[in-house]
Amino acid sequence: MNAKKYRPIPQPVMEKRIWPSKRIGKAPLWCSVDLRDGNQALIDPMGIDTKLAYFDLLVKIGFKEIEICFPSASDTEFDFCRRLIDENHIPSDVTIQVLCQAREHLIRRTMEAIKGAPGAIFHIYNSTSPAQRKYTFNKSKEEIIKIAVDGVKCIKECMKDLGEEERNKIRLEYSPESFSMTEIDYAIEICEAVGNEWGWSKEKPIIFNLPTTVECYTPNVYADAIEYFGSKISRRDCCIISTHCHNDRGTGVASCELGLLAGADRVEGCLFGNGERTGNLDIVTVALNMFSEGVDPKLDFSNLPDIADSYQEYTKMDIPPRTPYAGGLAYTALSGGHQDAIAKGLAARAKMGVDDVWDVPYLLIDPKDIGRKYEGIIRINSQSGKGGASFILEHNYGYAVPKAMQPAIGALIKEESDKAQRELKSEEILSFFENQWIKNRSRLSIVDFASTQLESGRESGSVEHVSCRGIIRLEGEQIAIGGKGNGPLDSFVSALSSTSLPAFNISAFSEHSIGEGSDTCAVAYVQITTKDGKKAWGVGKSSNVGRAGIEAVVSALNQ
Repeated sequence: MNAKKYRPIPQPVMEKRIWPSKRIGKAPLWCSVDLRDGNQALIDPMGIDTKLAYFDLLVKIGFKEIEICFPSASDTEFDFCRRLIDENHIPSDVTIQVLCQAREHLIRRTMEAIKGAPGAIFHIYNSTSPAQRKYTFNKSKEEIIKIAVDGVKCIKECMKDLGEEERNKIRLEYSPESFSMTEIDYAIEICEAVGNEWGWSKEKPIIFNLPTTVECYTPNVYADAIEYFGSKISRRDCCIISTHCHNDRGTGVASCELGLLAGADRVEGCLFGNGERTGNLDIVTVALNMFSEGVDPKLDFSNLPDIADSYQEYTKMDIPPRTPYAGGLAYTALSGGHQDAIAKGLAARAKMGVDDVWDVPYLLIDPKDIGRKYEGIIRINSQSGKGGASFILEHNYGYAVPKAMQPAIGALIKEESDKAQRELKSEEILSFFENQWIKNRSRLSIVDFASTQLESGRESGSVEHVSCRGIIRLEGEQIAIGGKGNGPLDSFVSALSSTSLPAFNISAFSEHSIGEGSDTCAVAYVQITTKDGKKAWGVGKSSNVGRAGIEAVVSALNQ
């Protein structure tokens, strides 16, 4: 790897930076470029009907500016633009944006495409970096400026054929393409020339889009460039500074966020970061990052799973499982410590008000706010801790396992995951739990059992007593048993004392109901302790409350 052939891109000389001490306090202007920048990067670009469905999705999310196409690039692009306009797909509060190189015949074709639009942004661009000037155009700085200015003149000339009302509906956006590799003062110079030709206006500010066409430096340098540009452009009050970040270095989101701190007003990007090479900025991540800090992003991602499904259907692209917010594993904890903290945090959260500050460990936002569910938060593999499996059992199946029993369940599930060498599904966890504690009758089982309540004379002040009789199978042999106690469970324990089973007492007991209506059952958890100090947990489940405890004792003795 020969690092000597690379060098850092020159950066602005900043005497004093303001952006490091700022915070993002409001949503920027958002512009989706999914239908152009995103679409051109697909192996199989979308057809017109699919683009129409995608446009409707973007409108539903709340985008007010949508770059729809490059109308002069192909008949498909042109026809899509015309269908949006002619079939009245564009809401009155949404502005379409069209992309065009600064070339006369392309500009004229683009103007034909947007006639009659309720509102349009004409996005014109030309490349400005030293490499583009040298290799692509073989032109000087002055000649590159002339290309941009002549392009604006052509747009103005075409607009003369329009009525005043339609002319007023067209705004201008200019991009010095490869801004990130262009000398900053030269980028300002060319934007000044474009602004002077178009005409500066507070009422209809020009959009200067400053793209990291190739992300070539750290996000703080991009922020410096944005702040420097904003401080040097002559009519800052008459222009909108827009970011358009790519992700070549993997820091597109950070570049955008720091660009906003540095004074940018507007953000261009795509859902889930679709785009050329490593992609465009992921607007979903930036918007939900704001949301996580209490800032309304003005975009509706309350049903993010449906948006993700639609995106994958339209683009035929996958969303990686580790994608922030939308990935399949975004709300999954496999580490035992994480699982335990999440379970405790969610339990505490259930007792709080809906507007209380969110502070559940390891979860940046409440998954419910974006249409996600808790069921997938904790998944189990050999690295999982004692609380993870118990969380699954409670939240998926209703078993409120006592905290003291959770280590025993965790050990079992970890052992089974080790054997499988993979993550265990929730239904597998349930099966292992029930087979080990509820269905396990390997040593001891009840063949027949009945109890009778005996009420002592009231004058003696004696408590009520219960007698029991039954038949058990112990080590394959049927044995008749009988005993008395202060309840069915106590009488059963007393009856077992006549067998070869070790003497024990019940050291912990809890129970709860599970299910609804006619399917309601009692679940009992029992810990027994033998005379030599050995402990074992058992679980019993029955439609009869008293029988559940008895089955739990049988379960414990089978461990």
